[in-house]
Amino acid sequence: AYEIYQCDWSSDVCSSDLHGMQLRKEGKDEYLYFCDQLHGLVCKRTLKGEEVWTLGYPTESDPYKQKGFVGGNIPYRPTNVAIAANGDVYVGDGYGSFFINQYDKNGKFIRSFGGNGKDPGQLNTPHGLIVDSRSGYETLLVADRGNRRIQRFTMDGKPMEVIEGTLWPCHFHEHNGELVVPDLQARVTLLDKNSKVIAHLGDGNLNPQQFLQARVKPRSEFTPGKFITPHGAIFDHTGNIFV
Repeated sequence: AYEIYQCDWSSDVCSSDLHGMQLRKEGKDEYLYFCDQLHGLVCKRTLKGEEVWTLGYPTESDPYKQKGFVGGNIPYRPTNVAIAANGDVYVGDGYGSFFINQYDKNGKFIRSFGGNGKDPGQLNTPHGLIVDSRSGYETLLVADRGNRRIQRFTMDGKPMEVIEGTLWPCHFHEHNGELVVPDLQARVTLLDKNSKVIAHLGDGNLNPQQFLQARVKPRSEFTPGKFITPHGAIFDHTGNIFV
């Protein structure tokens, strides 16, 4: 059986511009984690929409104590979350200041890492992330979209490796050891258990200027089987991919 979650809780402050969402089973119960990137909120809710906790601007983090170029706080616009086995929550500030912010299962701040830049460990639009345990231990994969790469971190934020093969990676989903990566530059990439490219699916062969133009064309002009700006992708329980 399937249930559809719209997250249209109009009376809730964390509902006006939801971006990333994750459904997670914890014990006998299931919870939804999601980001309101417009208002800078990260929420944990029951399936009925009841609040467990809501995280706002990361005032506990030293980088966010800086002042922005207009004298206010530096931007914070979270785009996606990932949750470790111990319940730690990792929040990608993908449209804000490009840090990853880590919290414990109760929403207590632990650390920030990343930040804007091109060097290993630095990020530019960390749009999506996933806790990767395929090797038998947990690491954090980050879709470092603006730097056109994927980065792997330890769970305490230390850079481990750069994974090539994507153009503008957006997010991840795993099934039987394989990862599907929606790539905003007109294709979807499959990675094997060693994070090597298996295939690029539906490659529209569009450069950034072309796909930004193509996405506003009439639907009748779309090419069947070719992507323009795939922003999310998941496997179902049998391995089919929805984009």
